[in-house]
Amino acid sequence: MSDRETLRKGQKNTLKRVMEFIKPYRVYVVFSLVFAVITVAATLYAPIVTGQAIDLIVDMGNVDFYGLKPLLVRFFIVILITALTQWMMSLCNNKITYQVVMDIRTKVFDHLNRLPLKYVDNRQYGEVVSRVVNDVDQFSEGLLMGFTQLFTGIVTILGTLLFMVLVNIKITLVVVVITPVSLFVASFIAKRTYNMFRLQSESRGSMTALVDEMIGNQKIVQAFGYEDDAIRRFDMINEELTGYSLRAIFFSSLTNPCTRFVNGLVYAGVGVAGALSAIHGGLSIGQLSCFLSYANQYTKPFNEISGVITEVQNAIACAARVFELLDEAVEEPDLADSIVLKKWDVAKKSNITLKHVAFSYDKEKPLIKDLNLKVKKGQRVAIVGPTGCGKSTLINLLMRFYDIDSGSILINGDSIYKITRDSLRNNYGMVLQETWLKSGTIAENIAYGNPQATREEIVEAAKACHAHSFIKRMPQGYDTMIGEDGGSLSQGQKQLLCIARVMLEIPPMLILDEATSSIDTRTEVKVQNAFAKLMKGRTSFVVAHRLSTIKEADVILVMKDGDIIEQGSHEALLEKNGFYAKLYYSQYRVS
Repeated sequence: MSDRETLRKGQKNTLKRVMEFIKPYRVYVVFSLVFAVITVAATLYAPIVTGQAIDLIVDMGNVDFYGLKPLLVRFFIVILITALTQWMMSLCNNKITYQVVMDIRTKVFDHLNRLPLKYVDNRQYGEVVSRVVNDVDQFSEGLLMGFTQLFTGIVTILGTLLFMVLVNIKITLVVVVITPVSLFVASFIAKRTYNMFRLQSESRGSMTALVDEMIGNQKIVQAFGYEDDAIRRFDMINEELTGYSLRAIFFSSLTNPCTRFVNGLVYAGVGVAGALSAIHGGLSIGQLSCFLSYANQYTKPFNEISGVITEVQNAIACAARVFELLDEAVEEPDLADSIVLKKWDVAKKSNITLKHVAFSYDKEKPLIKDLNLKVKKGQRVAIVGPTGCGKSTLINLLMRFYDIDSGSILINGDSIYKITRDSLRNNYGMVLQETWLKSGTIAENIAYGNPQATREEIVEAAKACHAHSFIKRMPQGYDTMIGEDGGSLSQGQKQLLCIARVMLEIPPMLILDEATSSIDTRTEVKVQNAFAKLMKGRTSFVVAHRLSTIKEADVILVMKDGDIIEQGSHEALLEKNGFYAKLYYSQYRVS
């Protein structure tokens, strides 16, 4: 299949899917068509009234004022009907367009929430945002223009031909013969603009991704003097976008002059044929005036439709990118007989077993090959090892952010794949090294996982992790608004709020991935004491680089290249004088 055939097939599929979104609003489509027909019929009837009026005043000194009066009243009624139906048609078109766009946005956002974590990990955030925001906006503009002008344009063409046939069939044939020129122009432009608009959308997505990356990491960019490289990358994408945009605009700009040229041909043909017919008595002056008016009205939609086609091509190109996102495979749904893991059941018993677990992000590069582990209720399990050994990967597998390739992970004897994802994750309290806060008040951020929490409970959670003192120093205390990702808060303060969020939930199982890495030493000691109280009786996993923070762990797992090579208590592993001992001594220079 050639590239052009593939492109044409892709366009058809995209249009078919757009129609599926329009289908629930077919009542409005029908009303829009009805109003379009009435509008066009009234618009086409107006020249007939005008022609009749001209025939009443064309003879010198013989003006029929009495005959003009009812024609003027009729003309006023026609204009009123046209204005009213155009307004009603616009209401219907707006309703269709913005409801369809709202449905698409809702579906895309819902789809994003159900995509596996690997999709987000392997994409630039800005590029995804561009599809959800920019491409949907471009699609809505094209769709609205299509409904507004395409319906009326097509109905006007058909209606004008019908009225012209009723007036004079011979002159109508002149119009019909020249019509294919307009169709050729529209087809020529449409074929060349779609691909350019598609490439333009992709480049716009790349630019959004770059800008998002630069703004989100401005401190790093400036600290490492990356500004010039960033500008070069931006210039390269900007130049590419400019090239695609110029070519798309060039072809779309051909629309107006080309269609005006065709309009001129039609008007000239009608004028010459009509004049000859009038000379020979085949037409009255009023009828010729009416016909010339019809010639204008007939060719005008071709001009508008050609313009609409370029916008529709852009809209289809943007819609295709949105549908690509919607076609991404979502997480496997929970089984019909999945177990809902209750917090109080897990609090009583929370044994976790990993049997022969194998996993890799890239199938050609195995990471975890044959991992076996048994964790009893209330055990504090520390996970250590060099960078890239699989510590955070193990956490991802426990939380089902990624699915294992083989083996099994069991909680109280039940496979986590027979447990609903929501209930599984609700039983873990998780604090990561990377902090995340939403735009809102400090209290709302702490209560993110428990929106029903009272102010007293929020304050107690903050006090437990020693965040209360700095919160009280904020302008409005717990009601202080913070921007996306914490705004002006220090990294340590943001980390404390994330810890307070977990303290508030009091989950039966804990995952702490370098949870105190950004906190000063004095506060860290206090937070570690708070964690020690929180972990008491709870199954806990602690990922740590600073080995001083895990001395009290019941079991320390030493990972290397995806395998557990050592496990035991801190003292036992030091006595063994193996890999863990080397890690520990290298940190504290103990000989």
